[in-house]
Amino acid sequence: MTHGISRRARVLAAGVGAGVLLPVVAAAPAAAATPTVSCTSAKAGLAAKLKKDITTALATRKGTVAVGVYDRTTKTTCTLRPSTAFDSASVVKVTVLATLLWDAKKHNRYLTDREATLAKAMITKSDNAATSTLWKQLGLTKIRGFLTAAGMTQTKPGANGYWGLTQITVTDEQKLLKLVTASNTVLSDNARAYIRKLMGQVVSSQRWGTPYGVPSGVSVAVKNGWLQRATHGWRVHSVGAFKGNGHDYMITVLTHGNSTMNYGITTIQGVAKVVHRDLAAS
Repeated sequence: MTHGISRRARVLAAGVGAGVLLPVVAAAPAAAATPTVSCTSAKAGLAAKLKKDITTALATRKGTVAVGVYDRTTKTTCTLRPSTAFDSASVVKVTVLATLLWDAKKHNRYLTDREATLAKAMITKSDNAATSTLWKQLGLTKIRGFLTAAGMTQTKPGANGYWGLTQITVTDEQKLLKLVTASNTVLSDNARAYIRKLMGQVVSSQRWGTPYGVPSGVSVAVKNGWLQRATHGWRVHSVGAFKGNGHDYMITVLTHGNSTMNYGITTIQGVAKVVHRDLAAS
């Protein structure tokens, strides 16, 4: 009888021991999986081709790269690191313009001549002083109001006037491009046309990035950003919307950890080239 109790106690003890050990084993750090390109499409074979070609384009590139592709015509979506946050640099200027127009619509007014002049300089020449003026005029409450209306929940406005340190993601930039390129309740059709017009008038020296390799007959709306900081080297970003030849698509590529600005541009253009090519062939 005593032997039976001690044996039962031993079994219980063993059971407790196993219970304690299991969570420790489960919590052991696993090697982080390298994020991979994910694509879906209503067009047969297109998702697999884009996944392969974007992956190949990035295979030898250093730094952290996030990608978003969406084509309305073929219902194609590709993503890589869609929720990774980056310092926005100048791509946030599209958000600033969208906020300005959204707020003006709420107050049933047109932009003033001064606002229109600042907006044009901000988008077409990436004028920082014009951006700072509009950012200050709008204030964080209105900017956050627009982000909420747009469903851009992953975007965090930069503090203390540092609009270039706004945290952005591929997911939210693609949401913004979708708002700019199709009718919705957030931006009026006039506002959308105005944003696309200015993004189509960007000075030639700043038309690198996502427009690279765009087929003839396809319209281009682009905004780029570049910023060097002590950590993560150069941030180099490009967002673009493209329409024509039977396609209506947008591309976002965000990067940091680039040794030079040109290195980041080359990385972005490697992705853009294969996206334009694969969609044109589909």
